[in-house]
Amino acid sequence: MKKQSTSKGFAVLSAAGMFVKVLSLLYIGSLQRIITKPGYGEYSAAYQIYAFVYVLTNAGIPVAISKMISEFTAVKNYKDAIKSFKIARLLLLCLGVIMTLLLILFARPITRTIGYPKTYWAVLALAPAILLTSIASAYRGYFQGRGNMTPTAISQVIEQVINIVFTLVLAAIFMKKGLEAGLAGGAAATTLGAFFSVTYLIVFYEKNKKFKVHKSESTVEIIRFTNNQIVRKIMNYGVPITICIGMTYAGNLVDVGNVKSRLLITGLFTKDQASALYGSLVKYQQFLNVPIAIITALAAAILPAIAAAVILKNKKEVRNKINYALRICFLIAVPAAVGLAVLSSPVFTLIFGKGYSDGAELMRIGSIVLVLMAVVQIQTSILQGIGKIYTATIYAVIGIIAKIASNYFLIARPNININGAIFGSMIGFAIPLLLNHRMIRKTLKVKISLVAHIIKPLISSGVMGLAVYLVYTYLNLALNFVVRSSLSNVISVVVAISIGAFVYAYSLILTGGITSIDLEVMPSKLTKFIPKIMLSKIR
Repeated sequence: MKKQSTSKGFAVLSAAGMFVKVLSLLYIGSLQRIITKPGYGEYSAAYQIYAFVYVLTNAGIPVAISKMISEFTAVKNYKDAIKSFKIARLLLLCLGVIMTLLLILFARPITRTIGYPKTYWAVLALAPAILLTSIASAYRGYFQGRGNMTPTAISQVIEQVINIVFTLVLAAIFMKKGLEAGLAGGAAATTLGAFFSVTYLIVFYEKNKKFKVHKSESTVEIIRFTNNQIVRKIMNYGVPITICIGMTYAGNLVDVGNVKSRLLITGLFTKDQASALYGSLVKYQQFLNVPIAIITALAAAILPAIAAAVILKNKKEVRNKINYALRICFLIAVPAAVGLAVLSSPVFTLIFGKGYSDGAELMRIGSIVLVLMAVVQIQTSILQGIGKIYTATIYAVIGIIAKIASNYFLIARPNININGAIFGSMIGFAIPLLLNHRMIRKTLKVKISLVAHIIKPLISSGVMGLAVYLVYTYLNLALNFVVRSSLSNVISVVVAISIGAFVYAYSLILTGGITSIDLEVMPSKLTKFIPKIMLSKIR
């Protein structure tokens, strides 16, 4: 199996992640029409329960697999690389069975506790997916550790396509029997998607599981590890990561009940209206997940690379990878945040349709959360890569506690209400961002300036934002005299985004945000699409 470069692995995972997240957005409007706006709020609550159990099962060990296989492969210890995968796979299988059974047993009390009892059958329908995804995550960790992101990317696309198609079909069929049945029908599609995804991963693994060892490597002296030592390494890596990510999702789960109950405290909303508002918050979060998918891919690609550099004691390479990750993070997150803020209402209308664009105002106010979230995600991956796993966990927990406390007080204020969840997220990500940055600088004993990395993307994004606003506003105004408003919106959004992308790229080139070194790591097929006038300006 051929190893990919960090840049190529990142490109493969980010392309798949973007495709998957865009698909996730496109079907929300259709799903809302089937199960109603309050129904979508209920459906989202069921998914938060599933997501929490999912990360408890799958967050830590797959990352441990990726890190360990990368480390073992770096020192030519291929036998222990395979052994660590097989042990971790068995652990995940057992954990998947246990967590699936626990979710089935405690589904009713959990749904009642968070204030969404109608989601009981939906949670039961989601439970088998925990077992299937635990197996899939073992294989994904293995492939990422070996530096091949393609199987993970393809499996994600398979899973999401099956999920979306059958969510709409089954929700429509079962809605005839009532909302609870419709929610369960839609949720069952997640299990189907997971089944097809894990099947693909197993087949691919069986065909590509052998390591190619050169003759010169066969004479290298290898320090072997016992099964107990490998299990301890898996636990040492996996447990703190599980706690770190698990606390984030625990915070989200607390917010499911917290948001609804605190909205009701304001006296402004009924239960159905509070559920619908929570659905709006989820749509806002789903939009953030589109660009965050690229950052997640970057984090997944950079972790094994940093871990390998650390194990080889190559400090220069560690610094280079960290600076590369932070730079790419800002190049993606800043323009995405500006674009979503400027075009929030038109884009929400385009994706979800008129009457279903609730959440656009949340995006206008809270797009900055995207940048904070992206940086924290990269920082967490960096800390994991340089061995500061427990530190990343502690800082994440501090952020979650701050977010929950902020939400509790802010959402209950009538003049703030649902916007309090946005402000809570800002606080919840800003705190770990500052703490993580301090720890990375202290550990590596080198200056890593976030300001230096963000300044050029920020200037270029400001120019882009102005261009996008002017193009959309005046083009939409002109087209409204010629075509119907919905078509006018589609054309104006597409043209504004296209011009915005060009303006951003050109501004980056003029400010030195993109250099000739960047062109060298870009796929040649991509550079062919860059206009010659732009290429001539790159230094």
